[in-house]
Amino acid sequence: MPIPSSSAAAAFSSAERVSRMVDDVCAWARCESPTDSAAAVDAMMDLMIDGLGDAPVAVERIPGRDGLGGSVILRAGPTTSETHALVMSHLDTVHPIGTARDDLRVRVEGDRLYGPGVYDMKGGAYLALQGFLEVARKGTARRPMVYLFTPDEEIGSPTTRSLIEHLGREAQAVLVTEPARDGGKIVTCRKGVGRFDLHVEGRPAHSGSRHPDGRNAIHEAARQIAVIEALTDYARGVTTTVGMIKGGTAMNTIPQHCRFGVDLRVETAADGEDFSARILGLAPQKPDFKVRVTGGMNRPPFERTPEVAALFETAVGLAAEIGFPLTETSRTGGGSDGNFTAGLGVATLDGLGIDGDGAHTLDEYGLVSSLAPRAQLIARLLETV
Repeated sequence: MPIPSSSAAAAFSSAERVSRMVDDVCAWARCESPTDSAAAVDAMMDLMIDGLGDAPVAVERIPGRDGLGGSVILRAGPTTSETHALVMSHLDTVHPIGTARDDLRVRVEGDRLYGPGVYDMKGGAYLALQGFLEVARKGTARRPMVYLFTPDEEIGSPTTRSLIEHLGREAQAVLVTEPARDGGKIVTCRKGVGRFDLHVEGRPAHSGSRHPDGRNAIHEAARQIAVIEALTDYARGVTTTVGMIKGGTAMNTIPQHCRFGVDLRVETAADGEDFSARILGLAPQKPDFKVRVTGGMNRPPFERTPEVAALFETAVGLAAEIGFPLTETSRTGGGSDGNFTAGLGVATLDGLGIDGDGAHTLDEYGLVSSLAPRAQLIARLLETV
């Protein structure tokens, strides 16, 4: 069945519209917005708002805090007491300012649109915004619509998690515009993420004349790391990684301190509790050492609940109506803001953004051919859920 002529999705059928979308995504990519530059992220929010035009959309700006940029909430659609449809995008990127000029020049080569953050996730944020605006203009939304743009997803959403969860609790469905995977697949489940910091304290001593008096904190840390890495259980989908370590003060001094971080990924909330407890309960392996552990689960698992499965089937039917097959990827190890809403039990679909590849690399690109159909899918979901 083709797209209904009354649908806002019909607005994306012209080559002229696609060309304009390409130009706009290039402009978004040139407006570099690394998480650690509040001014740059706020400028990207300004650019997004400038593109709203005459659409009947209410804009709310929330100032940033803790040195990070601010958030923006857009509201549109019928003003009823029904639960809303929530769209979520982040406008911060991992690439430092200057990348668009030097190492990842913004350009179009055939079907590929290159640029910092194009794939993760400015391309997806842009196309979803276009779908949102067309539904707002057409007045075809089934329920109130809310669009949240955040500034800090790439570092774990430390200042926006409470806002995400607040809006998520009031949502009928959540659509997350992280990039598509493996040729256009969307995401219906993600691992949960835990982050921990360990501080090992030993006893300093001169490494030549007083070696027996020392207690090497780095050595004890190595013992702890062996225990942590051994917790990895691929059969259960649990991984533990120590990716950074710091300790010692001089080559001829037995180190008193060593610190390192632990990354934990789990598939279920129960495993999150289990393995968090194991890490938090780590104790010294040898006498005369202290081990202090802080941290916990940063993002709950995004599990494929019956509600998520039903929303996915709706999306599959709408994609077929538009003219492309929609499939889902296997569980991904990376987290997103969708973990927070899915963790609340709200039906959530992720990976609805642009298709492409190279997230967080200097070969990052999005596929021009995916812009229109995926904007149409967002529009149809907003008209349907």
